[in-house]
Amino acid sequence: MSLQFQPALWPSTTRLADGGLTIGGMTAVQAAAEFGTPAYLLDEADFKARATGFRDAFAPWQVFYASKAFLCRAVARWAADCGLGVDVCSLGELTVALRAGVPPSRIGLHGNNKSDEELRAAVASGVGRIVVDAADEIDRLETICRERPAGASPIPVLVRVTPDVQAHTHAHVQTAVADQKFGFAMADGSALAALLRLDSLPGVGLLGVHCHIGSQIFDYDGYDLAIARLVGLLAQFRDAAGRELPECDMGGGFGIAYTGTDRPLAAAAAASHLHEVTQNLTTAAGLAPLRWSVEPGRAIVGPAMVALYTVGVVKQVNLPDGPRTYVAVDGGMGDNPRPALYQAEYAAWLANRASKAGPVRARVVGKYCETADVLVRHTFLPGDVRPGDLIAVPCGGAYQRAMASNYNGSLRPPVIGLRDGVGTVLVRRETLDDFMALDVWR
Repeated sequence: MSLQFQPALWPSTTRLADGGLTIGGMTAVQAAAEFGTPAYLLDEADFKARATGFRDAFAPWQVFYASKAFLCRAVARWAADCGLGVDVCSLGELTVALRAGVPPSRIGLHGNNKSDEELRAAVASGVGRIVVDAADEIDRLETICRERPAGASPIPVLVRVTPDVQAHTHAHVQTAVADQKFGFAMADGSALAALLRLDSLPGVGLLGVHCHIGSQIFDYDGYDLAIARLVGLLAQFRDAAGRELPECDMGGGFGIAYTGTDRPLAAAAAASHLHEVTQNLTTAAGLAPLRWSVEPGRAIVGPAMVALYTVGVVKQVNLPDGPRTYVAVDGGMGDNPRPALYQAEYAAWLANRASKAGPVRARVVGKYCETADVLVRHTFLPGDVRPGDLIAVPCGGAYQRAMASNYNGSLRPPVIGLRDGVGTVLVRRETLDDFMALDVWR
C-alpha cells in the first residue's frame, strides 16, 4: 500500500512540495515556526471561492452562512463581502457579526431557547429575521412588541418547522425528526397554529417557514420530502389565513468529504435539483413563487481550514490483527471533540517532509486524559513518523475551533488566515493569563 494524497479533502491552494504541505502559499513548516501548534490554518481564497460558489449556484435564492460552524470577525466580513447573509444563534455570534460590519438586515437569529436579552438585542439591531422555535418564544416576542414605540417596524420572523424527516446522517445531527428539541411539529398541528398566532400578533411581520433536517447529508431524499411537507404547510396556511407567505428557508446540512470514501453533493448540482423540486411542488400546490434560502456553513468553512499539530510521542501497540502505531500530538479533543461526540472520521498527512518509508496503520491521538481523545481513528502514515513531525488534518473548519474547550486546563488554538504566502492571526492563541482571568477567587 502507498500513501495517496487526496486533493478533494484539502483547501484548493494546497500543494505538495518536497513532501511538505503548502497552503495559501505558506508551508506547514513556516506556519508552525511563526504561529506555533496546534493551530488552525484558514485558506481565505478557498473560503471565498466556496461562498461565492454557493451564492452563484443557488441564485436567485438567498444564501446565509451558518456561523455556528465557525465564526470570527474576519469570516463574517468575508461572507458578507461575498454577498451572503449570516445566521447566528446566540448573543455572542450576533455581536461578532455586527462588529464585523455585517448589515443587520442580512443577519438571522436562530436558537431553540432564545433569552429575552438575545431577542431584544436582535430586535434593537434590526436583524432581517428571527427564526421562532417555540410557543414560549412567541410569548416573549409579544411582550417585546408591547414595549416598542408606536409605529415601529414589524419584527420579521420565520417559524421553524419540524417535518418529521429522518436525514441519512448520524443520530446526533438529525434535527427534523419529531422527537427532538427544535421547532414546531407539523404532525400535531403545532406548526400551523404557531403560524396563525404569529400572523395575528400586532408588531410581528410573519415572513414564512424554516426547516433544517440535519448535517453532513449526501443525498436529496430528506430535502425532497421536507420541501413537499413545507409546501403543504404553506398551502394549509393560505387556506386558513386567506393569504400566502412569501418565504421558505431550507436550512443547510450539505456534507463535505472528510475522507476519501465520502461523496458530497456539489453546490451546482444541489442547487439545480432543489430549484426544480421547489418549482414543481409550489406550482402543483397553486402557490405563488417563493423566496427560498439555504444556510451552508460546514460546506463553506469546513474544507477551507486545516488543523496543524506537532507530534510528541510515537508508540507501537501489537494487536492480534497486527501492529498499530499511536501518534500523539499536541492537540486533541479539546480543540476537536467531534470524533468523541459523533464518531467523526478524518484523514491525516505528514506535513513537514517527504518520506520514503512504507505506510503503517496509525491512529492520531491527543494529549487529554481520556481514552476517547482520538483525532483520526483509522489512517496510514509513513513508518518513520517521529516526535517533532507535523501532522495536518484536513476539513478542520467546521465545529472544531467553535467547539473547543479548556479541558485539562488546555489553551485554545489560534486561527491563522493564509493568503498569498502571508499568515494573519484572525483569532489569537489563548494564554495562561486568559485562562486564569475568569478565576476570581482571592
